[in-house]
Amino acid sequence: MCRSDVAPILSRAYGRFMAGAGQSHDASIRPSGTDAKRAHSRDDGVVNACLDPQFDAMTRPLLVRRLGRQPYVRVLEAMRAFTDARGVDTPDELWLLEHDPVFTLGQAGRSEHVLAPGDIPVVKVERGGQVTYHGPGQIVGYPLLDLRRLGLGVRELVCRIEQAIIDTLAEWNIVAVRRDGAPGVYVGDAKIGALGLRVRRGCTFHGLAFNVAMDLEPFRRINPCGFQGLAVTQVLDLGGPGSLAAVEDVLVDAFARQFGFHPQPAAANLPLLTGTDRAGAVDAA
Repeated sequence: MCRSDVAPILSRAYGRFMAGAGQSHDASIRPSGTDAKRAHSRDDGVVNACLDPQFDAMTRPLLVRRLGRQPYVRVLEAMRAFTDARGVDTPDELWLLEHDPVFTLGQAGRSEHVLAPGDIPVVKVERGGQVTYHGPGQIVGYPLLDLRRLGLGVRELVCRIEQAIIDTLAEWNIVAVRRDGAPGVYVGDAKIGALGLRVRRGCTFHGLAFNVAMDLEPFRRINPCGFQGLAVTQVLDLGGPGSLAAVEDVLVDAFARQFGFHPQPAAANLPLLTGTDRAGAVDAA
């Protein structure tokens, strides 16, 4: 099993995981080609150790499951079960999906940041951070990684996930940055990518949310990440594609580069592990 029975306590600097919200944001200036890909790594006040991966390129398998649209609680239960049951030889996985509309409130989240949820359910979860929104048109990625096997700490994990999103946006000449002390990815003053993670027995679950082509109105019903009036934006509004599949393809490649993975397609279902890593699966449909 992934070692240690006590889940590590995440750094206070990352206590505001899983943010994003507010109003749509106008496209910022987008340098073309090489200029954009240089600009995306010049953000201020950031430890940049993650920008040049130290791993041997593409040496580790990463099973990538594209699960389509899924109810939140079903996937939550599946990733908890996967994390609890995985063994030392269980391959790392990346689950990509959309969720039905849902607000999620992190472990330290305060209910006063949920302003007017209306008919959208609110689910309290064990990830870090305050409240955020998931809905159709947003890529949700759950990296299920063994950090001890990768030799990574939480700070570098976060940095590399952020960089994968930044590199993905650069494909369409969208210049994005990270902010010191406020995990996630920003274009101008608006958030486009959010992170919310949990580590249990050295293994990660929960993950990232990346706005592509969605209805941003529900973000106005909350103080996203605990910040009143925080704006959000999305790929489509910044001149990129509205196709989740197109963005996912680039994101998978960028994620694999950051962690030295060789991505491999896996069945579009939610796995259920046994002690021998040979269980059945739950169909995604």
